[in-house]
Amino acid sequence: MTELAIRGIAISVHRKAIKNLHLSVLPPDGRVRVSAPEYMSEQAIRLAVISRLSWIKKQQHDFESQPRQSSREMVNGESHYLWGRCYRLEVDIAQGGRHSVKIKGPGKLRLNITPGTTTDNRLKVLNDYYRAELKQRVQQLLERWQPVIGVQASAWGIKKMKTKWGSCNTRQKRIWLNLELAKKPPECLEYILVHELVHLLERHHNERFKILMDRFMPDWRERRSLLNSLPLAYEDWQY
Repeated sequence: MTELAIRGIAISVHRKAIKNLHLSVLPPDGRVRVSAPEYMSEQAIRLAVISRLSWIKKQQHDFESQPRQSSREMVNGESHYLWGRCYRLEVDIAQGGRHSVKIKGPGKLRLNITPGTTTDNRLKVLNDYYRAELKQRVQQLLERWQPVIGVQASAWGIKKMKTKWGSCNTRQKRIWLNLELAKKPPECLEYILVHELVHLLERHHNERFKILMDRFMPDWRERRSLLNSLPLAYEDWQY
């Protein structure tokens, strides 16, 4: 990796065995990353970035202006999201019993813990709940979509990722989904899963990929816009 400064903007350049240059503006701070073909000269990279400066600055401005959730303290009254809905956290501290999370009444998310449970462990209980929710929905979606698309993932998993909502290893046919998707509306999870399954037919984000997405999920652009327009938490980003 090399670092360039272009018109006051820091650019990290990663050279790869690819045909075309790819430019990304990454949240939360709007840093710029370029993936460039190994043969491309520095001057060519600079010209390509300069031609997209207005777009880069707009993306950085959008990141700066997006609302963000406050730091998580896992206390009573905090706002937390599940499947696109906002819930107020109720912390129930009791001796004995298992740590758990349950929906209690309209707009309430109850966290059951034992005395002395740290903030980090409280958050782990909530994330375990998110993981279980995702696993259940993903399995249902796979059963629906794999026959439609005509592909079969060899394995799939859920983890926290810093720059992507999902990823697909096309050689091993393995799909990863971001844990944060449990906070978004269900149609966002469905869009990301279909997106990754279509990569088993077409590896690149080219015209063929878009045609396939149009065929299987005609409203995928609307779902993508919904996902990227939602308020950001600290670990959120655009896809």
